[in-house]
Amino acid sequence: MAKRQLKLGANLNGVGNSISFWRHPSVPINASVSLDFYKEQAKIAEKGKFDLLFIADGLYINEKSNPHFLNRFEPLTLLSALASVTSHIGLVGTLSTSYSEPFTVARQFASIDQLSGGRAGWNVVTSPLEGSALNFGKGEHPDHALRYEIAEEHLSVVKGLWDSWEDDAFVGDKAGGVFFDPSKMHPLNHKGAFFAVQGPLNVARSRQGYPVVFQAGSSEPGKQLAAKSADAVYTAPETIEEAKAFYQDVKVRAAAYGRNPDHIVIMPSLGPIVGRTQEEAERKYEEIAELVAIDQALLYLGRYFEHYDFSQFPLDEPFPDLGDLGQNSFRSTTDKIKREAKEQGLTLRQVALRASTPRTGFIGTPEAVADQIQQWFEEGAADGFNVRTVVPNGLADFVELVVPILQERGIFRKDYEGGTLRSHLGLPVPQNRYAKTAEQV
Repeated sequence: MAKRQLKLGANLNGVGNSISFWRHPSVPINASVSLDFYKEQAKIAEKGKFDLLFIADGLYINEKSNPHFLNRFEPLTLLSALASVTSHIGLVGTLSTSYSEPFTVARQFASIDQLSGGRAGWNVVTSPLEGSALNFGKGEHPDHALRYEIAEEHLSVVKGLWDSWEDDAFVGDKAGGVFFDPSKMHPLNHKGAFFAVQGPLNVARSRQGYPVVFQAGSSEPGKQLAAKSADAVYTAPETIEEAKAFYQDVKVRAAAYGRNPDHIVIMPSLGPIVGRTQEEAERKYEEIAELVAIDQALLYLGRYFEHYDFSQFPLDEPFPDLGDLGQNSFRSTTDKIKREAKEQGLTLRQVALRASTPRTGFIGTPEAVADQIQQWFEEGAADGFNVRTVVPNGLADFVELVVPILQERGIFRKDYEGGTLRSHLGLPVPQNRYAKTAEQV
């Protein structure tokens, strides 16, 4: 039996998912809209034998938004470009179920899957920001529970469309004049609570069956959707104990749906800061933290709470009681912020600085960071990690200094063995539902 292997994703985010990262002298000011920058990062990740690249997204901005959010590429467009300059690494992008049509989503991701030879993945999100509704003319932003009801049906429709063609449907018999076998083309004819889609999709299945489905929500509805329908899950625990609890929870839920728990990959977010000494790693963090102004930190914190104005409160008094504020946006995140502020007696200043420049637990020498990764992996806290760049050159440092240690310890690959994202992640190719039915008759 093959030894369990660590999975690694590279979260590429231009000028960074912090309010101050862009101010560092070594960060290109146009990184979020520079194809050359993304190509360089993609090649670094592929050199490190990473399983996948991940491009996050959002649908609403205002003057308080994170700099990276203000001016960035749409994920699927960027992934299409990166498909042409990479050969093995998976290509995963975020797309909202609340503000997109299933037929279009199915077609876009199936197209990238074909372009890349079976390396596409879809990060399913429901769009937490209420302002998103203002950009799509659909009235009020659906509440948290309703968004997940929509997401479940949306995902079901997309998967149904991906099965429109059996794998051997396109005969291509030039002599006989037969392009395809009509008996192996299947309209979906879906009519549900939120969507009505006839089909079939006008793109065939790729060599990996269909794109890998990721899910990124840690609320109860989020975990249920992941356990029922996702192939992989992004999460953001801060401690190994929290990660273990989430890991076990989702795996048990998956088993309850009759799924093999090994076929749902749990990938916590990881923001490593690697230095050749502990002091060097600490210095890298301080270089970023020192660039944060408190007014900007308050704006960043406010984004999680529907862009709430925290400047009205004293900075050095206890974090204010916000009641249910944040329940309809980043619920798992806002619940955690409020809980930790209360339990630890944090001031507003402390909460804002923590949120805007979170201090990763994975900071130190290459060996120390590798030790922590191995501990989380072997103790059932993670199947792998989604690696974020939190300091300049963070991905290159990780690939150069940490990956070789993980490889020598035998928990991470030294080379790619398969050509699809599913093969990288150890996931089976989903059988076409219609081919399965035909076999049972």
